[in-house]
Amino acid sequence: MWGHKAKPRLGHEAAGSSAGHSGYYSLTESMADDPWENDPDFAEDRRSGPTLWDLAYEILTAHGTRYWGVRIAAGLLLLVILTVIWLAFTAPLSKSLEPIAPPQVTLLAADGTPIARNGAVYDEPVDVDRLPDHVVQAFLATEDRRFYSHWGVDPRGLARATLNNISGGPTQGGSTITQQLAKFTFLTPEQSLSRKAREMLIAFWLEGWLTKDEILERYLSNAYFGDNTYGLRAASLHYFYRQPERLEPNQAAMLAGLLKAPSAYAPSQHYERAATRMQAVKASLVSAGFLSSEQAERMRAPELDMRLSNDLPTGTYFADWALPEARDRTQPGYALQALTTTLDARLQGIARDVIADAPLGDAQAALVAMRRNGEVVAMIGGTDYSKSAFNRVTQARRQPGSTFKTIVYLAALQNGFGPEDPVSNRPFTQGSYRPENYDDQYSDFLTLEQAFARSSNVAAVRMFNEVGSADVIELARDLGISSPIPRGDPSVALGTAGMSLMDLTAAYAGIAGNSYPVRPTAFLREPRGLWDRIFNAPRSFSGSTHNDIERLLRTAINDGTGRAAQLPGLNFGKTGTTQNNRDALFVGYAGDLVVGVWVGNDDNTPLDGVSGGGLPARIWKSFMLRAQGIRSEGPARRQDPRAPVQPLDVPNASDIPDPVEEEGAEITTDSRGITIREEAPRDEAPPLDAPQDGPRSAPELPPVREEEAATAN
Repeated sequence: MWGHKAKPRLGHEAAGSSAGHSGYYSLTESMADDPWENDPDFAEDRRSGPTLWDLAYEILTAHGTRYWGVRIAAGLLLLVILTVIWLAFTAPLSKSLEPIAPPQVTLLAADGTPIARNGAVYDEPVDVDRLPDHVVQAFLATEDRRFYSHWGVDPRGLARATLNNISGGPTQGGSTITQQLAKFTFLTPEQSLSRKAREMLIAFWLEGWLTKDEILERYLSNAYFGDNTYGLRAASLHYFYRQPERLEPNQAAMLAGLLKAPSAYAPSQHYERAATRMQAVKASLVSAGFLSSEQAERMRAPELDMRLSNDLPTGTYFADWALPEARDRTQPGYALQALTTTLDARLQGIARDVIADAPLGDAQAALVAMRRNGEVVAMIGGTDYSKSAFNRVTQARRQPGSTFKTIVYLAALQNGFGPEDPVSNRPFTQGSYRPENYDDQYSDFLTLEQAFARSSNVAAVRMFNEVGSADVIELARDLGISSPIPRGDPSVALGTAGMSLMDLTAAYAGIAGNSYPVRPTAFLREPRGLWDRIFNAPRSFSGSTHNDIERLLRTAINDGTGRAAQLPGLNFGKTGTTQNNRDALFVGYAGDLVVGVWVGNDDNTPLDGVSGGGLPARIWKSFMLRAQGIRSEGPARRQDPRAPVQPLDVPNASDIPDPVEEEGAEITTDSRGITIREEAPRDEAPPLDAPQDGPRSAPELPPVREEEAATAN
């Protein structure tokens, strides 16, 4: 009877053992005749070869393995150390003290009236030592129960979340509070293993440099709670009108539940979801030992107190344009900031009224008014911001038409031409580009002043060719127009190079103030310091050149294509109409206001009989008359102290009496309000600023209608 056999290890002979075989040597290559083949003990020895564990053990204990293992471990440790050093320079701790989204900025009109609010709602950071225990416990039980015992990454929580996700349970992230702070402070929201690895490294780094309370404070002060609200203090005031130090247990439980999906659980929009989520928070509090079952049962969903809701628009055409500059002016931090802009509430209301009252049909319109130094006081970027936030003052690049001729003639004046110098008004008969005058009105010649006032296309192209495209483009750049302008293209003289209404109006502001370039701004321009006055002073035209261009602009508005915009006092301006009436413009100035008006279709289709000397000129005149206090037009308005960009109309226009006529004016009412129409006097006195010199030697031609940029024949 054989006794128990010891299993030989791989590579060793079981020789000389009294408890087993002393050896076996076969005389043949086959064991088919082995008489011991059926021996159960021998068979057991054959089946019990080396296991995977045996192989792994031998490999791990081998000298070479230990050699490389030590070096790999040292390399990984060095990599971690270098990563921490790199983080110390590339991810400064101060970043965890900054808001993770731009804080809210309130824009004010020049008189201090709020215009719009934009940005995330923040408030001062919280101090954990001042928070009630039930507030801190609600967040720890929900987000990270072992927060005060792990080193930034919780292996137990990570394993639990992994098993739960594999088993098909509710998805869990397994991220600690420290990891969450690392994620929304230093990293992007991408879902990848590399981002998760970076998150863990930063979490270790934060744990090494900050105390647990400091980490929790920064987390609670930056976490998102829905409704564009960040931080516990802002959320507490937003939903319950309470400071976080005074939160009730049920209020704290509801706020803690929002962090899982802030937008989906925001109680202002989804109160039932928030209340249901609060039940899970209560269960977590009981499970963590922070709350008894009886206390949880008695806890009811809290009532909301949202008296701080934002009733101002988050955007307007002016606010959208001003916001980037406002951000540059704000200081980083949690405080809500209010910045006073240059927007004039009264002028903005007038601009809105004149655009609303204009017979535009389905067309769009834009208006911008600025001071001569570029401070924008009114802006209408379209007929309805709620339907289209596209700003046609700043974002649209449309052809300026003949308003660009001002720059062509100004370049000519700089090159020695004078208002009374003759220029040919004959049609082009040679060359590939043959522009035409509107209605085919030609003559042998006109003076520069007459050609500009009548907006002669052929004369403008001849002046462009005479001066040269390089000088014209250089002057346009000096005046602040940065959009592309092709060199050597004579059609540029007729305004075929697209640009924004803002840039075009700013160029006219440079002419009006004889100081260029003018940079449009939404905020008061700071006085120039001594250094800027000496080394960075604005440029200006010579006195004679400036007087001559103003003479041309004054004649164009009083005796030329811009007569529909004529004002009682000094006024200067130029009309513009592009090919096939796709764009109609009027840009001019009077007093301290420089105003540009554009009318057109967004799809670039032709307007129905609208030219720059028509509807845009009338809109410009209507705005200027009311802005200067010469005339009060439009419906009476109730002042809205909260938002001057959206004041209320007459409550019920049908309550106003039927149309009346008085002193040459007809007053009518309709659904839009009150309209005052003046009858044109039969014998109108000449304008106060009409030229007083004698008749020109050039032939007097019939008035030329507004031109269009002609294509090559």
